[in-house]
Amino acid sequence: MSRGQAAEISASGATVDVGDVTTRYLLYGLLPSWFVPGVADWVMHRRTRIEETAGTKESLIHSLMMAEVGLPIALTLRYEVNPLLLSVQLGGAAVHEATALWDVRTAVKSDREVKPVEQHIHSFLESLPFAALASLMCLHSDQVRSLLRGGRGNPDAWRLVPRRRPLSRGYLAGIAAAIGTCVLLPYGEELLRCVRAGRRNGKPAEDEANWRATKGR
Repeated sequence: MSRGQAAEISASGATVDVGDVTTRYLLYGLLPSWFVPGVADWVMHRRTRIEETAGTKESLIHSLMMAEVGLPIALTLRYEVNPLLLSVQLGGAAVHEATALWDVRTAVKSDREVKPVEQHIHSFLESLPFAALASLMCLHSDQVRSLLRGGRGNPDAWRLVPRRRPLSRGYLAGIAAAIGTCVLLPYGEELLRCVRAGRRNGKPAEDEANWRATKGR
């Protein structure tokens, strides 16, 4: 779309601030909605008894994936988008995608049934980071250009700069509560369940090994 066409659209009565609307969409739409497939995925893991199949290994991979997404989100909520933050976001998205493939491969090799519903849930968990990143890059196209130039001419390109307009404490507290309720609590429970099952299932094998060692003396 050319600048002339954009001007015609604006003159025709479209007075909405696109940047403000996109920011609100990210903060109050996309980010909160992210928790829904996250909880749904945990439910699927529980239904397919992850602790009896892939166990602690897959659960730890889930924790790794949450960290890969969580760090860029936390930084974006506190700091201005610049080449450094864009690099962290792009790197996090790429590593998250690679880890997602590792996750599914681990589940399949362990004979845990990854049902079509769970695969569909994964599609949301994988696409939402790219949707958020694409929106941010559109909002901060100047910083994208700066990144492509290696940050030349931008003294703040490679350092964390606190937001000029910090998000409200109420919003940050709400997001923190949602993370605790929808991420840390269920996936912490999953990891604990897997660890306990691993210890329980490993004890008979250990007892048998000790008995064979004793018998061989």
